Amino acid sequence: MDKLSVITSFLHAIVVYNVPLLYGTVGEIVVEKSGSLNLGVEGIMAVGAIFGYMMGCFANSLGVGIGVAFLAGVLCGLLFAFLTVSLQANQNITGLTLTTFGLGVYFFVGTSLKAVKWPVMGDYSNIMKGFAELPIPGLSKLPVIGSGLFSHNIMVYLGVAIAVVLWWYLNKTAPGLRLRAIGENPGAADSVGINVNRMKYLHICLGCGIMGIGGYYMALNMGGSFNSNCWINGYGWIAVALVIFANWSPALAILGTFVFGFFNTLKVSGSTLAAAFPGGLGWLADIPSQVFDALPFIITAVVLVVSSVQKKKNSGQPAFLGLNYFREER
Repeated sequence: MDKLSVITSFLHAIVVYNVPLLYGTVGEIVVEKSGSLNLGVEGIMAVGAIFGYMMGCFANSLGVGIGVAFLAGVLCGLLFAFLTVSLQANQNITGLTLTTFGLGVYFFVGTSLKAVKWPVMGDYSNIMKGFAELPIPGLSKLPVIGSGLFSHNIMVYLGVAIAVVLWWYLNKTAPGLRLRAIGENPGAADSVGINVNRMKYLHICLGCGIMGIGGYYMALNMGGSFNSNCWINGYGWIAVALVIFANWSPALAILGTFVFGFFNTLKVSGSTLAAAFPGGLGWLADIPSQVFDALPFIITAVVLVVSSVQKKKNSGQPAFLGLNYFREER
């Protein structure tokens, strides 16, 4: 067994199976930077997944699928914004309700469509071609890490590009700085002429649209096979925790996704690593598979506990996160 190829395959799997976390995390960061806490990531990703996959297959176009998934996420964000910004509903309850609603829509649409005629992903050539790997010239030829990190489908590169662009937007542009001001002190932002509600609406919808794309990627990554388990499978909840791990930075979310992805991929590739490196990693073969299934969620819980105990002075958490803004009380 070629040990280097095993490492390369492991790195490749980390990226392939965990980029949906990047979409979900970056989308939630944008939402939370506006001061809104949206716990509906799981449901929004599910809605983006089912509608993006369905319409993408019917149009036989990856671009259509991405666009519809984004639009589905935007509509979910619009609903969340209307309830929490306009009607001042409790953000925690609204987010949890949105998760329940999104999963309900996912299973209703998916089950109904399966009863008629389920679109099999392999039957749509443009989808398959669009989701094929596109090696980056030069970088993909690097030893060990080349094909592992730099030979992926277009949606992997899109996710990384979105994270980098949004980091630049939040830190280097006037609208991004205004958004951060709203998250820190909406009353002060309002007093200098910033339209708080409009900015919240725009960025909640944008962030939720990005989550929807992550759901569509998940659908394609699962081969479009609809069964009793949701394609998202808890990734939305992990994305919420990853926001804290990434310190509310889209750029750090790339690193956070890779770290979480490492542990998440062990349940798929742990036995292969154990066989390739029996001396150092042979113990991986003795760990029950249920431990690997639970590992990402255990790590999520640890991150939440550590972040709550250790309050960092340089935390990127918006001061007004989760609180409704009443303009009359300014």
